[in-house]
Amino acid sequence: MAAELTTHELIAKHRPTLDQALEAIRTRAYWSPHPEHPKAYGENGSLDAAAGKAAFDALLHTRLDLGQPGTDDWVGDEISPYGIELGVGYPHADVDVLIPAMKAGQRAWRDAGAETRALVCLEILKRISDRTHEFAHAVMHTSGQAFMMAFQAGGPHAQDRGLEAVAYAYAEQVRTPETAEWTKPQGKRDPLALTKQFTPVPRGLALLIGCNTFPTWNGYPGLFASLATGNAVLVKPHPRAVLPLALTVQTARQVLSETGFDPNLVALAAERPGEGIAKKLATRPEVRIIDYTGSTSFGDWLEANARQAQVYTEKAGVNTVIVHSTGNYKGMLSNLAFSLSLYSGQMCTTPQNLLIPRDGIRTDEGPKTFDEVTADLARAVDGLLGDDARANALLGAIVNPDVKARLEAAAGLGEVALASREISNPDFPGAVVRTPVIVKLDGAKPDDEAAYMSECFGPVSFAVAVDSANDAVELLRRTVRDKGAMTVGAYTTDSEVERAVEEVCLEEAAQLSLNLTGGVYVNQTAAFSDFHGSGGNPAANAALCDGAFVANRFRVVEVRREA
Repeated sequence: MAAELTTHELIAKHRPTLDQALEAIRTRAYWSPHPEHPKAYGENGSLDAAAGKAAFDALLHTRLDLGQPGTDDWVGDEISPYGIELGVGYPHADVDVLIPAMKAGQRAWRDAGAETRALVCLEILKRISDRTHEFAHAVMHTSGQAFMMAFQAGGPHAQDRGLEAVAYAYAEQVRTPETAEWTKPQGKRDPLALTKQFTPVPRGLALLIGCNTFPTWNGYPGLFASLATGNAVLVKPHPRAVLPLALTVQTARQVLSETGFDPNLVALAAERPGEGIAKKLATRPEVRIIDYTGSTSFGDWLEANARQAQVYTEKAGVNTVIVHSTGNYKGMLSNLAFSLSLYSGQMCTTPQNLLIPRDGIRTDEGPKTFDEVTADLARAVDGLLGDDARANALLGAIVNPDVKARLEAAAGLGEVALASREISNPDFPGAVVRTPVIVKLDGAKPDDEAAYMSECFGPVSFAVAVDSANDAVELLRRTVRDKGAMTVGAYTTDSEVERAVEEVCLEEAAQLSLNLTGGVYVNQTAAFSDFHGSGGNPAANAALCDGAFVANRFRVVEVRREA
């Protein structure tokens, strides 16, 4: 097929961005090519706020025809957590037809080389960036994130994570030279001489199993890591969050076609209600890579049963914060209140257990008892969410009935320090909006341990009384080792306690944030600098993003010839 965008044009357009991304992952300094502010869009082909909203509205109650082979039906019954029916129809694939079509274009994609693949991926990300306002509404109305969070996390931050994966993929592929001249001296005899050729080759078909809460942020690293390393990618979205990934597939297919490659290198696998195609797809012999974000139970199933594939999972953990002492009590409370409230706690990085000595903590405002700390934190959350408009902007909507059920059940697990309340959303009367609940538990009671040692995904936190800092550190160790953690936080002015917490996190491979009291929160990570997960504890077997996340998506094949 004829290319509308040549390799030369792609190099001129995107090579500087790729070089900057490579420098960013080397230095770990702040950098992003994707603006966070909505007003930055509207020029150079990007949609402004009004155009993005109009584009989203135009999608509702239509069919999103991707031109895929093997379409045998139309499916889709997404209902926004804000109470509106999206009514978008998606192609349902006969995978016995679709998968062979996807594999047909892989040879040309492999032969294009690492640089061309990276630059095509950057063009896909640029097209997605131009539609950020449209994507923001799609993410908002499938995940329940409030608009600003959907705009930032589902837009530029997700695009950053995708670009980061491309940069790592490129760096790993070019680590080995394309050719080498090899000469071995043989004394008086003629030397042995070989010409060697090294080619990165894809593992095969990659399967992306999308999640409900962060379809783009969690989906883009695997998608672009696989595509940039030469693999075709089949995208299987969560049934309640199809639209953002379907728009991604649409964009990728357009760019692949315009750059002279087979659009079937990226395809969508939407499913009928209750069809449950993930297990069937995951165990097909053609599927050689799987990326998954979601429940521990299904992640464990994939790791145990998809034996033919390299499986990357981000599952669940019990995120813990040790509250030992602080030199900024108000700042600590404010920071924790925001962390517990953001997106109704529906983040894999939200703190769940707050380990607080039962005898209290030292602060710049004097000693505070366990009860005072929990009461003050409850007041901080109440103050943050006291205004309903601000609360809606922070909390978003409860993503599914299971989260609401867990929230309601949590109040019966112990003494309630902060009760959850219902908030109405005047723009979306059908939205289910709830403030967080904080429940006090005793770390020494076995019945309480059953509660705080289980993940309770959603706006639920436990203030756990412990006997000492040492007990807090040991409970942290046991929690990370047994249950995993995507994040760990600690507040302490004691250098020995700080060193003990740091040592636990190093030994158990957990990402640690210390004494956050400003505008950076334990449940947020920045692409190109922060690692999301470590791959070293039960919460996830991979990190977003490092060399290990991309390097096993391809292998290097060597061809030797006598010189």
